[in-house]
Amino acid sequence: MQNRRQFLTRLVLAGAAASVPGLLAACGEDQPAAGGANGEASGEPIRIGGMWLLSGALSAYGDFAREGADLAVSQINEAGGVAGRPIEMLYAHEGSADDVVQVARRLAFQEEVDFLMGIDSSGTAQALAPNVPDLGKVLMLTHAASGKLTGELCNRFVFRCSVNIPQNTYAAAAIAAEEYPDITQWATVGPDYAFGYEVWENFQAQLLERNPDATFTEPIYPPFGNEDFSSHIGQALDSGAPGLLVSVWGADLVNFVRQAADFGLFEQVTPVFMLGAAMEVLEGAGDLMPTGFWAGTRYWWGVPETDVNSSFVEAYRQAYDHPPSYNAQGAYTGVQMLARAVEEAGGTKTDAVIEALEGMEYEAPQGPTLIRPEDHQAVVDVTWGVLAEGDEGFRVLEPTRVFPGAEAIPDVSETGCELA
Repeated sequence: MQNRRQFLTRLVLAGAAASVPGLLAACGEDQPAAGGANGEASGEPIRIGGMWLLSGALSAYGDFAREGADLAVSQINEAGGVAGRPIEMLYAHEGSADDVVQVARRLAFQEEVDFLMGIDSSGTAQALAPNVPDLGKVLMLTHAASGKLTGELCNRFVFRCSVNIPQNTYAAAAIAAEEYPDITQWATVGPDYAFGYEVWENFQAQLLERNPDATFTEPIYPPFGNEDFSSHIGQALDSGAPGLLVSVWGADLVNFVRQAADFGLFEQVTPVFMLGAAMEVLEGAGDLMPTGFWAGTRYWWGVPETDVNSSFVEAYRQAYDHPPSYNAQGAYTGVQMLARAVEEAGGTKTDAVIEALEGMEYEAPQGPTLIRPEDHQAVVDVTWGVLAEGDEGFRVLEPTRVFPGAEAIPDVSETGCELA
């Protein structure tokens, strides 16, 4: 287990992500091959290529993802693997939107992985998705949240096992309308790329459906990887909007929170909604993270109170000595769902696995998860909560509010997805 102080220091202070380093060491061991069904050797490893941000300022996200994936692999392999075959993970830094296709091609054709999974950045995922059919591999998205990936950019090879932007902003808009009906003007500070744009676009549309009197100031989009937010905080204060939606994430959100506290923003603007309540941020910001404001997350380790989630959190804490983030849970669930699909398909043939994944219902730590066959988007409950003091040196979500997945997800007819 890595030193936690080094882990958090890297989250906040590391420089920009490096581009396309070599593949990292694989986990798992080769086993002797033996004859099997469908022309596949029964002892041959099932190889999954995991692509996340594994270096640079946001590498904490990749570290959590790798922990979650490794935990799933160890549990599956200790139980005998899938149809007698162990799972093996090969990891690669996803790089930028210009790099990721090359990274995926290397995994698919040189390393001959059976499946691809991961991707942290929505912009990077948007660059990769149209190229996945040429690779002939299933891509399981575990983090990148752009609605377009299971919307207008959808294809039969791309699946997502986590909450996307329209689902997350549905919850934000519902809370804004119900908890703050008198707040009619909102501003935003978000990253200057696909994620920030889509968050603001969806939040505006969804809030207007509930509160037609809502108005919105010009968006404030600092560059991704920004370190100095003073001018952007000043713009938010000068806008006069009493409500603020913040979608910067990772090290950017840690820096934003620290500088916003110095400016007194949290005393002058109420409410402030944050979409990035990841453990990477909560641990990095510590007691500088304000309390009493709503924050969203694609998974919170205290919810739901099920045996499956409790067992996952306990096993994760035992392995890594800290709670799982949503990226860890997403990677864990992605591996487990791919394993289930291989089992149901009777092998790793792409067409059969696609058929097994479409309509799959899986009891994940995040709760019951359905892969909607029409667009391959996960139908899963959405969790938001109020930032409160915790017992471990970071803020927690208490209380939480859970929005049913079937309520939060847009109808397929609204997504623009047309699977071939």
